[in-house]
Amino acid sequence: MQLRTEWVDDLMIVRVDDDRIDAAVAIEFKDEMRALTGEGTGDVVLDVSRVRFVDSSGLGALVAVLKALLPDRRLALAAPMPNVRSLLSLTRMDSVFQIMAEAPAAAARARHG
Repeated sequence: MQLRTEWVDDLMIVRVDDDRIDAAVAIEFKDEMRALTGEGTGDVVLDVSRVRFVDSSGLGALVAVLKALLPDRRLALAAPMPNVRSLLSLTRMDSVFQIMAEAPAAAARARHG
């Protein structure tokens, strides 16, 4: 699982450089996200613009990361591809996660969100 981080003030932006968050990588993804976000205090934007596929294990990992951050920090998903956005809508996770249409504007929107 390839994750890259960038900080904008106290906002952490994590970019997923893999094209799948599925059963094969869900545990690794969850563990890496917890390690990256465990000590921080700001909100997190997960740039999923390169992710083409998320299965139920991947969705579960996303929820686990969100639960690990709450109640003090928020997790937003930036630039999901249409099929990932459809999964989020179908499972009603689009009402749980803040969804941002574009990754470049993610930091600014999250700061004022």
